[in-house]
Amino acid sequence: MEYAASDLKPRERYKVLASFVLPRPIAWVTSVGPTGVVNAAPYSFFNVFCEDPPLCMFAVNLRPDGRVKDTLVNIERTGEFVVNMTDEPLAHAMHETSGDFPPDVGEPDYLGLKLAPSTSVAVPRLVDAPWAMECKTWKIIDVNGDRRLIMGEGIHFYIRDELWDREAMRVHMDRYHPVGRMFADRYCRTDDRVVFPAAEGAKS
Repeated sequence: MEYAASDLKPRERYKVLASFVLPRPIAWVTSVGPTGVVNAAPYSFFNVFCEDPPLCMFAVNLRPDGRVKDTLVNIERTGEFVVNMTDEPLAHAMHETSGDFPPDVGEPDYLGLKLAPSTSVAVPRLVDAPWAMECKTWKIIDVNGDRRLIMGEGIHFYIRDELWDREAMRVHMDRYHPVGRMFADRYCRTDDRVVFPAAEGAKS
């Protein structure tokens, strides 16, 4: 089976990409509206791409009816957001925030998610997130007029204390249980892990 991308409709291309680029990390993005309402929404077309400076990127498309999503409106206005990662205890709440909430209803408040002030931005983080990165907008790229690629520079990190080995600068993987996005309403756990020995490199 093969396709030329140009032969597929955008929705069909999405299905091909989302079905095989798996699992995808989920950016649970908090942002603040003009009246102070805190928005939280998940985006799985997301990853980090650089450490100097620390850059992340996620894609925000229009809603099916053509409306602009609150996350994009808020970030374009303030230039700030927080990327919160999700673990298994938070997975259901994260999924619930993908619903179509009106701008005057904050998902954290509606779902009883606790917030904490950030250090370097005005947008709060989710208290129970295992990891969070406060971001300033680095660049926003328009794609075909119907979506934006939002690139953020991470300027402050939060790590849940019990997850981090400060001396080794490593995560305690036995304590960190992130979830990944598959497709549609399907997610995956990441506790089934494999360790390979270090590669020796090519031999002549």
